[in-house]
Amino acid sequence: MTKIKISFPDGNSKEYEQGVTPLDVAKSISEGLARAVIAAKVDDQVVDLTQPITKNTTITLLKPENEEGLYVLRHSCAHLLAHAVKRLYPKAKPTIGPPIEHGFYYDFDDLPITNEDLPKIEAEMKKIIKENIPAERLEHKTKKDALDTYKANKYKIEMINELGEGASSYKHKDFHDLCRGPHVLSSKVFEKVGFKLDKLAGAYWRGDEKNKMLTRIYGFCFATKKELEAFLTLREEAAKRDHRKLGQQLELFSMHDEAPGMPFFHDNGYFIFMTLKEFMSDEMRKLNYGLVRTPLILNKQLWLQSGHWDHYKENMYFTKIDQNEVAVKPMNCPGHILMYKTKRHSYRELPMKMGEFGIVHRHELSGVLSGLFRVRCFTQDDAHVFCTNEQIKDSIKELIDLTARVYDAFGFEYRVELSTRPDKAMGDPKVWELAEASLGEALKEEGINFQVNEGDGAFYGPKIDFHVKDALGRSWQCGTIQLDFSMPEKFDLTYEGADSKKHRPVMIHRAIYGSLERFIGILIEHYAGKFPLWISPRQVRVVPISDRHAKYAEDIAAEMREAGLRVEVDARAETVNKKVRDAQLGQVNYILVVGDKELAEGTVNVRTRDNKVHGAKKHVELTKELLKEIAERK
Repeated sequence: MTKIKISFPDGNSKEYEQGVTPLDVAKSISEGLARAVIAAKVDDQVVDLTQPITKNTTITLLKPENEEGLYVLRHSCAHLLAHAVKRLYPKAKPTIGPPIEHGFYYDFDDLPITNEDLPKIEAEMKKIIKENIPAERLEHKTKKDALDTYKANKYKIEMINELGEGASSYKHKDFHDLCRGPHVLSSKVFEKVGFKLDKLAGAYWRGDEKNKMLTRIYGFCFATKKELEAFLTLREEAAKRDHRKLGQQLELFSMHDEAPGMPFFHDNGYFIFMTLKEFMSDEMRKLNYGLVRTPLILNKQLWLQSGHWDHYKENMYFTKIDQNEVAVKPMNCPGHILMYKTKRHSYRELPMKMGEFGIVHRHELSGVLSGLFRVRCFTQDDAHVFCTNEQIKDSIKELIDLTARVYDAFGFEYRVELSTRPDKAMGDPKVWELAEASLGEALKEEGINFQVNEGDGAFYGPKIDFHVKDALGRSWQCGTIQLDFSMPEKFDLTYEGADSKKHRPVMIHRAIYGSLERFIGILIEHYAGKFPLWISPRQVRVVPISDRHAKYAEDIAAEMREAGLRVEVDARAETVNKKVRDAQLGQVNYILVVGDKELAEGTVNVRTRDNKVHGAKKHVELTKELLKEIAERK
């Protein structure tokens, strides 16, 4: 039989007979490896372990701990779920079941169940695992063959009609599903895998609200049961920190049906909002930014020219003014461009920096709205830098330093990604090369490690993304720095160079918080509501022991407020222990108890929300200490 050469990632290679499978290759190395792998990557294509190899190739044997191996595992777990559902509910119609972060989901029609039914389905999945059912790949020779196989399922028929010829299925004994694969060898693989069904949700077919609402079952899936347990523990802690729950408890914000997806900030939450805004404004002023404000509503023609009409029309809000079509802005950049164009510019003025805390509106489907994390109305800490090609690197370095200072103030660690020119990019490739080189050099000169995402830049320019890591180790994409060659071209932006000729500036889009609303949500969960003093809406609470101490408490509070602190007085007819406990639960940073002794000595008895007692202090001295703590952003 013909011999073929198979190479491995470590540079070694070996000859095998043509038609060998990845599983055979794994067995030839060791039986232990054969038991551990679940799929293979052959010439950059992930395939089943039983897929015959007929040519010289490079192979990577995938285990569940590999990213691509975990993808196969989770996809196979979705099929395991669908198999169990069809056994228990024969009339249910499976639609699609992709892997997602942390697990998978599967959408079904005609499945009248509740969350209470999930343990029963999970138990059926475990029965199927014990049956050690192999996964058999079926290639449909014709479109008709595929249609005949799924004639009772209109959703599969729709997908087959889109696919045309070349459809494939996977058969698991008494269950089969339309799928391109790959899949694990058999259900027995899941004996040591950590999986758990999570919840039900409604989901429109193909995500289109005009289509029928389906029943979606979410599940978790990890390579090992230990990893699943660790994730569930982390999830339990995350649930305690849920910003929606804490937002209500701490009176930060509320959501109302009268304005879906548009948060109402209460005094406590608005204090955080304004503190973040003032912090960023101060940092921008130091770097010579001009702070501006642009209108919420702009003419349709502007959005046509910018390209947002084509790319964002489905997410925009429209109305008419004087019979002219207008849109509520989903972005701030076109407004800044109009301001740039109000006069001629010289190279001596560049870089020109323009910042705005701009309110934008984007129509999100109601099903994806989530507290402050996914809203329809939000405030961007948006800024744009107009500069020359030669100024790109220094401008980027300045933005990187600014981003680092901001994240350091909150104790965030972060990782950085550089995304480069996509296939359908706009602009001169040479300018792209210069821009990418400038971004990469700026990151290197700043000593920042970064990951390159080839071809993942925006169509108008490469970008740097910042992913912050919170106290639970979760990653949140917040900051972004994007180079833009498209907008200056579309709006014919120019500046006069040293040669007295017109030149095209580069436009840099920049956000560090990203969205103030979302960033506040992240902060709530990062700190579990225990904000550092400088952004805490409940900095001090004075607790009088009895009514005769109330005036002294009010006088102290008034003086501390005059100095710039947020101070409350709890004069309720409750015990001191209860009032102190309520202050701790309300995440008040400093609790000042005053009674006869404090009144006589002109002091306050200081304790903190973590129940540490600091004892008696003069309130004037304490005020100085707290103002210093705020100034240093400890």
